[in-house]
Amino acid sequence: MSKANKVGIIGSGSWATALAKILTDNGRQVNWWIRNEDTIRHMQQRHHNKHYLTSVYFDTHLLQLSSNIKQVVADSDILILAVPSAFLEDVLLVLPENALQQKSVISAIKGLVPNSNMLINEYLNDGFALPLEQYFTITGPCHAEEVANEKLSYLTFSGLELDTTQAMADLFTNSYLQTIVNNDVIGVQLAAVLKNIYAMGAGIAHGLEYGDNFLSVLITNCFREMQHFLEKYTVWAGPVHMPVTQHNYNASAYLGDLLVTCYSLHSRNRTFGNMIGKGYSVKAAQLELNMIAEGYYASKCIYEINDEIGAYMPVAQAVYAVLWEHLNAPEAFLALEKGFV
Repeated sequence: MSKANKVGIIGSGSWATALAKILTDNGRQVNWWIRNEDTIRHMQQRHHNKHYLTSVYFDTHLLQLSSNIKQVVADSDILILAVPSAFLEDVLLVLPENALQQKSVISAIKGLVPNSNMLINEYLNDGFALPLEQYFTITGPCHAEEVANEKLSYLTFSGLELDTTQAMADLFTNSYLQTIVNNDVIGVQLAAVLKNIYAMGAGIAHGLEYGDNFLSVLITNCFREMQHFLEKYTVWAGPVHMPVTQHNYNASAYLGDLLVTCYSLHSRNRTFGNMIGKGYSVKAAQLELNMIAEGYYASKCIYEINDEIGAYMPVAQAVYAVLWEHLNAPEAFLALEKGFV
């Protein structure tokens, strides 16, 4: 990928900050949309994001910081979306319908668009006529905190054409970040959505003081649910909406991302679930976490999609019932205990 290609990032949270670090460490100029002017001033003066990954210091000569999203999008050839899925519609609302014409878009969002239950590529195609050939996804396993500390991490890049996808991945590859590419662009997005729901379940189990033995069985059953859902979804969506149907469930983007999100103390979804298991209300957990846990919104989206698909998903349904229907968490998990294999 030529250095002439300008890269833009939309979002200023921990994941956006980690991606900006990787790109600037690789000598890339970055156009960076940050909503808050005070955050922009602080970064220009102090060279770090005062809210997220505060230990990461930037060469600000490589950053073009702006609160004008139209300008950032217009000035970028490759656009990275790194805002929570719940906010995506509001963030992109000001853009004209042709704003993404001739641009490559990389989604770093691990969620569905609430209300419509759309995958990010579906939303971008519906609102901005972005073809799937110009759309790429980033999945894990990879935590922003470990990127900040330059601990060896792996990212999976998915897109329809492997050569183009590899070119996107090459923007990020360096001594502490290895990349993997595949063309399972729809499947990995759904896996990323599901693993956040299951991480909430793992957190709830931990908060309820289940041990490692139970947790390992829980995650094994979550992995089986993920496969069953993808198989059902592939048939339900059909070849037009699911152009690539070969899913390597044992790959990092599936099993690896599920494991790290369920077990890691860096996982905000696990942390959120842990608070629910300890008796916090959803609102109290949201206030305490002070970050978006994608699994909360995803649990409702997947529940509604599965109402049409009909996959057997007792863990995902239990998480939904606890978060959205206020089912007592101990009761929900007691019901799960007898059904595991």
